Parts: sequence; structure tokens; C-alpha cells
Amino acid sequence: MQFTASTQATQESQLFVCTHSDQITDETAKIIANTLTRKEIFGTAAIPVSGSLKHIAVVYLADLQVETMQKAAKEAAAWAQKQVSLSINLHPFCNLNTPLVTQALVAALGEAVYRFDAYKKEPNPAKLQSVEFVHPERSEMIKDTLSRAEALLYGVNLCKDLANTGSNICTPTYLAETAAREAQAVGAEAKILGSDYIRENMPSFWGVAKGSVQEPKLVELRYFGAADKSIAPIVLVGKGLTFDSGGISLKPGEGMDEMKYDMCGAATVIGTFIAAAKAKLPINLAVVVATCENMPDAGAAKPGDVVKAMNGTTIENLNTDAEGRLVLCDALTYVEQNFTPKAVIDVATLTGACIIALGNVASGLMGNDQDLVDALLQASRNSNDKAWQLPLFPEYKEQLKSNFADLQNIGGRPAGTITAATFLAHFAEHYHWAHLDIAGTAWKSGVAKGATGRPIPLLMQFLVEQTER
Repeated sequence: MQFTASTQATQESQLFVCTHSDQITDETAKIIANTLTRKEIFGTAAIPVSGSLKHIAVVYLADLQVETMQKAAKEAAAWAQKQVSLSINLHPFCNLNTPLVTQALVAALGEAVYRFDAYKKEPNPAKLQSVEFVHPERSEMIKDTLSRAEALLYGVNLCKDLANTGSNICTPTYLAETAAREAQAVGAEAKILGSDYIRENMPSFWGVAKGSVQEPKLVELRYFGAADKSIAPIVLVGKGLTFDSGGISLKPGEGMDEMKYDMCGAATVIGTFIAAAKAKLPINLAVVVATCENMPDAGAAKPGDVVKAMNGTTIENLNTDAEGRLVLCDALTYVEQNFTPKAVIDVATLTGACIIALGNVASGLMGNDQDLVDALLQASRNSNDKAWQLPLFPEYKEQLKSNFADLQNIGGRPAGTITAATFLAHFAEHYHWAHLDIAGTAWKSGVAKGATGRPIPLLMQFLVEQTER
């Protein structure tokens, strides 16, 4: 889908956006706006013009809060996707609000037309092909906004595509090579390390990966967008389990197909990285992804095994289905040994307990630096990509004490999301760190099954706000 900016409408199908009907000069659109009740935010009509129908729609914004704009944009996008091309009239909006409305509409339109049908015999592509945003005075501003909004949309769609792809195709090698290819295409650096390095240097990671015939990969991406390339980078770390069977602690069969989504943390940080590079954000950014499968092979890790992590900590593996933290702990140590980071944020579909706590509405957020956590919460509010902070009180460490090792990898049912983050915190003591548990927000089940692309909007907003400080 192509987005453009213009000073006047050129398409037959038109969408008018307003906060009051008096702002609309088009006669048909004004009539539609005046028929809307106080609870209605969208109306449409089709009028005959020269033997065909001209489609007109109005979306009414009760206020200019992000959540209001996104809700209205989503309803408008459901209608817009049925058009071939569309003009969106934004003339009522000022310098401050024009970009916000544009961003909300691009995101909603992108979501409405997204299809993942590459493996279907008869694909069903979206009808909508082009959208022009119209403002008589602010077309240049809209062009700048579109550049960043399209970059975000690209990153979200890349994340969705990777996550939706079956694990027989999206293997650790596929994920790593796709990340490297996408990074190099935007002028960033990419490095991939394989099983030899992981076996010799990252024993906790290897303990999970060794049960699969698929080779594990460690992916490192670097983008230097700041004027000063020596400024410490923000590092995003992603859990990349391209399939999680649970290992010897085998998961139930029902719904196991969705364990292809256990790499959504990796897909999220890759998508965010590519979006930031495409948008040319003036920031130094890096990504580290640890990707493998968790399978019940004869050589797989067993409950009760003790493994030494990359930083020398010994870990008793009480449940092989708590493998994400065993992979991430070495990735966090790799970051300590290879970067001097400004901040580190790991993203993972880590615990089912997070779904019990927060449902599918908010991602769980924890960290060892309140300023970093507060910045992520602010970005969450500004993007309406919801997150909620959970505590990391020292008392939770008691649940991770082992009789036979420095730590055990599970702390029992109580506070499962928090004890998982407490485990990771042990490996992030030497830098500012935050953890996003996206088990409830990364994908949807049921009829609407598919990846959501969250929390890329939150992370992208965070990165933008970091550049404005």
C-alpha cells in the first residue's frame, strides 16, 4: 500500500476527519457528520456520480487523546480497506495534531490490509492500494510523518510475518538470516554466531539448544544513527525460541502449534531495530537475539540437570519448559561482555503467569532502574501500547534458591512472572535493565489467530522520546 501527501484530494473515495461538523466544507460529508449521534464516531454514504458511486465517509474525534484517535482510525480503516484508493482530508488539524492523526490512521490502515497468505493456494490481497493524506497547508509535514509511520508499519509487519511463519520454515537459521538481510538493507551491521561459539561460550543457552537438530544462532545487529557514534547504545535483547515443545517437560498437545510464537520477543526487537533504522532515528541502537528450538531429543536437557551460565553462575534446571530464561541469561551476559550500553531492554514471551496476571491487554514490565521503567511506561501511555509494572522485591530471590546450584530456574507457581524476571535480574546487575514479558500481548488465539506486532509501537515511541531528550 502506498501513502502520499497532497494539498488537494484526487481520489473518488474520500474520508473526512474532524472534531466538529463545522470544520467540514464538503456538503455530503457535512450531512453525514450532522447525522452522527453523540456515541457514533463514523458514518458513510455512497452517492451516484457519472454512472458510478462516490464513497464518502466521516470519522469524528471526540477528543485528541491517542486512544480516541486509534479507536476512530480502526473503525475508519475497516471501511477504507474496501476502497481501491482513498483521499483522507485532514484540513481541520494544526501543526501539533496533524502528525498524531496521520500516525493513527497509517497504523490502523496497515493493520486492516495486512494479510499473511504467502502459503495459501489462492491469496486474498487487500483491495486498498493507495492512500493520500490531504492538507492545504501541511503536506510537507505529513510527508515527514509518513516516513516515520511507514517505517513503524514495516517493522510491525516484519515482526508479524516472522512470527506467523511455521517453525518448519522459520528456523533459527531463517530468523537469523532474515534479520541480517533486513539490517544490511538499511545500512546497519549484522553478525551471526553459530553452534560452535554457543557451545563453547554460552553453556546455558546451549543446554536448551542441544536437544534440537536445528542449529542455534546468536544474532547481533548494530545501527549508528547518532551524530556521535561513540555514544553508548540502547541494546534490545530478544528471546527467539522458534518452537518450544517444552523439552523433556513436554507441553500439552492442545495449542502447541502456537509455540511457534515463542520467538515473538526476537521478532519484536528485530522489527523495532529495522523500523528505527528505516526512520533514520538519531540514536545508536543494537540488538542481540538468541534463537534456537526447545525439543525433547535424547540429548536434551533433563529436569535436575545443573548447567553453568556464561557468567559462571550455576543453575539447576527443575523444568525444561522454563527454557527462555536459560537462553536469555547468557544473552544478557553477552551484552555485558560486548557492549557498554546506555540501557538494556529484553523482550520475551516468558511466562504463562503473565497472561493470568494481566490478560491480553498489557505487557508485564519490570526492571532494576526506575528511570528506565518510567520512560517505558511513558512511551506506553503515549503510544497506547499498554504495559504495567510489576515489582522486583528482594524477597522474591528466596524462591530461586537451590540446594545444588547457585540458582534454580523456577520459583514455583506464586508470582511466576516476577520470579522469572528476578532470575534474569541476576544477569543484568551491571547495567540499567528492563524486562518486557509479552506472553499475553504478542499474539492472538482463536479465530483471529496471528501475531500482533506488539510491543513495537511502545519500543519505537521509547526510542523516539530518547532522541528528544
